[in-house]
Amino acid sequence: MLEIKNLDVHYGVIHALKNISLKVNDGEIVTLIGANGAGKTTTLRTISGLKKPTNGEILLDGVNITGTNAQERVKMGISHVPEGRRIFAKMTVLENLELGAYLRKDKAGIEKDLKMVYERFPILEKRKKQAAGTLSGGEQQMLAIGRALMSRPKILFLDEPSMGLAPLLVQEIFNIIKDINQSGTTILLVEQNASMALQIADHAYVMETGSITLSGTGAELMQSEDIKKAYLGG
Repeated sequence: MLEIKNLDVHYGVIHALKNISLKVNDGEIVTLIGANGAGKTTTLRTISGLKKPTNGEILLDGVNITGTNAQERVKMGISHVPEGRRIFAKMTVLENLELGAYLRKDKAGIEKDLKMVYERFPILEKRKKQAAGTLSGGEQQMLAIGRALMSRPKILFLDEPSMGLAPLLVQEIFNIIKDINQSGTTILLVEQNASMALQIADHAYVMETGSITLSGTGAELMQSEDIKKAYLGG
């Protein structure tokens, strides 16, 4: 479904991504783990079209999308939940969700998907007329995910979805991620909580200072002594 080949990204003289390659197969949950500053967020931003690579290719369903803009990539089925949620605080919950469907013209489909989001996140329906900024951190994360689902993505990017949430809510967010995946959406997950991410991942990549240093199934990396020492408190 998604393939990244030999991707390089620079911020001025800083070489942020160094010749990285990765694959996300249809129906999978793939996770990127690594320390702060490893390049995980830059990877998602580049695939989404928010950052231009200096070298390499991005393929979606075999089509080279490296030169397309972010809006086109949303139309092609990529949706991105950014780090820090980035909801529109002064707009209502409903207005935030409707913005997720901004590029769509199928009113009946949008209404159907809105109903689906409310079924998945009942609290959002209860709070649909509230300003989004009045929601709790967990509710804002649900809103950010719901907004992304309103574009009806083939592949959903999640950047640090559990950041700043209480442990009980972290478990709930990961259950939601699994449920979205089982409903047919492919997921590329960036997550500092390596243990939780590896538990649900079909495949995982470890990033260090802009390079991919290790990859394998989630189960394989859970058993790696190096990974246990570096990321799992072992």
